[in-house]
Amino acid sequence: MRVRIYRDKQIRLDALRGKVCGVIGFGSQGHAHALNLRDNGFNVVVGLRRNSKRRRVARAHHLPVLDLPEAVERSDIIFLALPDTTMPGVFRRQIAPHFRIGQALLFAHGFTVVYKTVVPPPTVDIIMVAPKGLGQMVRREFVAGRGVPALVAVEHDFTGQARAIAFAWAKAIGCARAGVIETTFREETETDLFGEQAVLCGGTTALIHTAFETLVRAGYAPELAYFECLHELKFIVDMIHEVGIAGMRDLISDTAKWGDLTVGPRIVDQQVTKNMRAALEKIRSGEFAREFIREMETGQRRYHALLQRGRRQPIEKTGQRLRALMNWRKNK
Repeated sequence: MRVRIYRDKQIRLDALRGKVCGVIGFGSQGHAHALNLRDNGFNVVVGLRRNSKRRRVARAHHLPVLDLPEAVERSDIIFLALPDTTMPGVFRRQIAPHFRIGQALLFAHGFTVVYKTVVPPPTVDIIMVAPKGLGQMVRREFVAGRGVPALVAVEHDFTGQARAIAFAWAKAIGCARAGVIETTFREETETDLFGEQAVLCGGTTALIHTAFETLVRAGYAPELAYFECLHELKFIVDMIHEVGIAGMRDLISDTAKWGDLTVGPRIVDQQVTKNMRAALEKIRSGEFAREFIREMETGQRRYHALLQRGRRQPIEKTGQRLRALMNWRKNK
């Protein structure tokens, strides 16, 4: 199924005209959306806790900063730029009691809505604009006159303007310069979780660890294993990002190509495919979300234990020593 890609000229900004855009949080996505909206001429307020260190940062950018309840009351469109783990509590205590009929509630990720850790009232629009890049990239590309692609979705259209608002917001933060794709909250959430688990984070880190340990146990120096299994991964990923997988193959050696084509499928084999399908089913059934939410709500002991175990892996010590030799990294 091919999707339609919307560009700048196909999207109108009328749905944002005269509206107050409230950005709750001023972290990675929050700061990018707030500044891009402001630079495009829209009325922006930032909502932060009274003791938040980000208040000083937002004010340094000449943005008005309000307490959370006042920001919600003042805004027509409310962007919840908060982590999935802290959003439910903040929403219940400081945001939900201050809604008025006809506001729009905007998310950058569908997790809390899909798994109902946040339950907005039926009298507001529920929409999503999810840039496919970190907030720093959203801001940097906007300033450069370019944009980061984004997904948009409507979960609930109370006013009849929800879709227009979502698309206008995506254009106002610069994403329509690259392209905007319409999806659903559930589709965005499930594909995002699966990508993180199977490839971007879980799959990649497990593959690196396993390859490193295989070489070291076979008697090779940890330093060589680090370079071959972790350090050089960036160069390959950069090429794939720029020119695709086939384009990457055009740029590597014949031996690397032959190993890629003949050995890769034997490592990532049918058993890996079965494991990926099982992971996807856990996501689609809600089992992963329930497990994650339960862990977050019951002390996070296993979560922190797993993080600490990862920090103690031999590859981390080897990497620290080798990265200290790379002076060019200090210039970034």
